[in-house]
Amino acid sequence: MACGRGWARVTPAGAESGVPSPAADLPPALILASASPRRADLLAALGVAFTVRAADVDETPRPDEPPDAYVERLARAKARAIAAAVGTEAILGGEALVIAADTIVVLDGHLLGKPTGPADARIMLAALSDQTHEVKTGVAVAAIAAHGPIATDVCTTSVTFRALDQAEIDWYVATGEPLDKAGAYGIQGWGGIFVERITGSYHNVVGLPIHTVDDLLRLHGRPLRAWTTRASPNEPVREAVAPTTRTPTGSADSTKR
Repeated sequence: MACGRGWARVTPAGAESGVPSPAADLPPALILASASPRRADLLAALGVAFTVRAADVDETPRPDEPPDAYVERLARAKARAIAAAVGTEAILGGEALVIAADTIVVLDGHLLGKPTGPADARIMLAALSDQTHEVKTGVAVAAIAAHGPIATDVCTTSVTFRALDQAEIDWYVATGEPLDKAGAYGIQGWGGIFVERITGSYHNVVGLPIHTVDDLLRLHGRPLRAWTTRASPNEPVREAVAPTTRTPTGSADSTKR
């Protein structure tokens, strides 16, 4: 399914009062505003050099908030929060861009976040059995500083599960894999055996539609390939590419896959 792109305010960093422009002599930096190891793995597999700075924002849905608006709002808030924070740090103050994302599962209009425990995971999986649901990821790419330009998009993928019996639901929940994932499954793991078909981006279901990330980075003038340290697409990932993780306190990223 198509991902519809939208720009928020397209204003140069520093164009609004009190916001300094980034120093031109500092190196570029790409920051992933997410604690999700799956999102980090997708970028690292491409040889992309980045750091991780997880954002802590209120993820409570607003009353009657549509799913697309919800994930876009959270992605934008996370990108803004980290962009503002690193904008004051000289070490990351060059041409830095922040990638943020938020992923949810939607079944019959209802949002499915992480299960509260094994029993809740069983209920979610039983509901997804023999049904088609949607996985939506809001993606935002922001320049550093609180009022820098930001580009946003929401990507939707339809996922159809085959019929599941109680024995395999119980077995899957016992693996522990569903307990930290929105919708109580991971398509990249054992949860993939339940998926009969998908329409749209596989990477979106994992938690980060990389084609959308590239689209938004290109709107900022630096496509995804500009951040790789590989000499060619076939070159193995060098050890130096591995992201540096800074673990925040109190991070509440409840919908990440």
